[in-house]
Amino acid sequence: MTRSQSQPAGGVTPVSRRVMNLSHFLRQAARRHGGRIGLAWGERRWTWAELDRRVDAMAAALAARGVTKGDRVLVQSKNCNQMFESMFACFRIGAVWTPANFRQTPGEVAYLARASGARAMICQADFPEHAAAARAEAPGLGLTIAIGAAGFGEDYGALVQAHLGESVPVADVEHDDPCWFFFTSGTTGKPKAAVLTHGQMAFVVTSHLCDLMPGTTEADASLVVAPLSHGAGIHQLVQTARGAKTVLLVQERFDVEEAWRLVETWRITNLFTVPTIVKLLTEHPAVDAYDHSSLRYVIYAGAPMYREDQKHALAKLGKVLVQYFGLGEVTGNITVLPPALHEPEDGPGVKVGTCGFERTGMQVTIQDPEGRELPPGETGEICVCGPAVFAGYYDNPEANAKAFRNGWFVTGDVGHLDAEGFLYITGRASDMYISGGSNIYPREIEEKILAHEAVVEVAVLGVPDRAWGEVGVAVCVLRPEASLSEPELLAWLQGRVARYKLPKRVIFWDSLPKSAYGKITKKDIRQALAARGELPAGTTAD
Repeated sequence: MTRSQSQPAGGVTPVSRRVMNLSHFLRQAARRHGGRIGLAWGERRWTWAELDRRVDAMAAALAARGVTKGDRVLVQSKNCNQMFESMFACFRIGAVWTPANFRQTPGEVAYLARASGARAMICQADFPEHAAAARAEAPGLGLTIAIGAAGFGEDYGALVQAHLGESVPVADVEHDDPCWFFFTSGTTGKPKAAVLTHGQMAFVVTSHLCDLMPGTTEADASLVVAPLSHGAGIHQLVQTARGAKTVLLVQERFDVEEAWRLVETWRITNLFTVPTIVKLLTEHPAVDAYDHSSLRYVIYAGAPMYREDQKHALAKLGKVLVQYFGLGEVTGNITVLPPALHEPEDGPGVKVGTCGFERTGMQVTIQDPEGRELPPGETGEICVCGPAVFAGYYDNPEANAKAFRNGWFVTGDVGHLDAEGFLYITGRASDMYISGGSNIYPREIEEKILAHEAVVEVAVLGVPDRAWGEVGVAVCVLRPEASLSEPELLAWLQGRVARYKLPKRVIFWDSLPKSAYGKITKKDIRQALAARGELPAGTTAD
């Protein structure tokens, strides 16, 4: 489950690597800023002191029902105060927080319950089928707690009320004790549980404060526009470490105008999201209707932002964009491109297309498939080492063997470094296709297509072809009222893209499928192309 640890040098006898239990972040905020608002959701407010007491109560309730250190607690919930609290309650007793994306199906959540070996489940009342499926699939899941009025499990609110004023000893933890099972999206198979630890996550929080949002204090406020189950949960943990308040959207469905209204109301200083959401936020008329001058950091990750979208966002918001590159397995900590390096116009010295330089304490290398380091400018696999790298995948030695090579974590992304150490991502290794013997990386072609004024979104993918091995297909979404044909776009690409890289087909859809985190999902596009019969002649679906 864990990566190998090197032996201490100099003959020093290994000793316990005890570290701070992450729930201490909340205790610190309650001690120093107890009367300040820590969390806001609609008309409701909770101070740091109230949150700490509620977390103590839920931790006591879990402990009284037999949940102990190392037990996994599956959480199926939309963003809410109980979702926020459940993280710290699990940490406090040494249990492992195991959140599911609330948009997953009952069968998918049941798989997570079984794969994680969950002992308990906290489930919002909106998801009775998920609770039933998880109990049926995971025989060790003996405790269910319901958030809200439900026909299953014990009531979360009643448990908190019953145990208010109680506390349990904060669990002693060592560096590699797990605190969070961070499930991957499963775009290339079943989701895997990346094991995040107390020691690793303490470094991640420190690095985020250092690299992504320096100067963050209790006077700041963060808006949550993504599920707390994944990246947004990490960012709210960072806010807690500095006593900065977290503000949740009221609506379940992402509402751009509500987001900008909350930015103005709460004087939001930072938010975390993905490029597609930044695009929605900055292209909506509400961006000009509300005061967003308080924003200092609009942090985006999950994919590099296309240059045209980046320019537009900078024109609307100013130099507040922060990009980081990372995966759940490295908890975002690979590279950073800070606001000062987000230039609104191309020109001499501007590094267009980079996702930044190495994060503090982290090292990046570009390797060939045999693990040999490649020089600047050469494309290969992006590999990383450092304290932010996870402990490994839970109960999955085969996946661990593939993920680590000579101590480096192999990200699965392809790119190159320049002479100054700035990283450029070409795409996922799985996205690359070979046409006529030439390696083709879709991202380069997508960037060119998005420079056309009529195109708002695009995905390029390789499909099998009897003559060429594979050929490219570009699926485009046009701006409202725009008009563009396949021959027109292909003619426009002539001279902008090498001839051998030109897509064989260009197809126009009203929208592209996206994951629960706002990422374009090429797996779903591929399936839809086959189902619609839109694959080029001579190609096959797989």
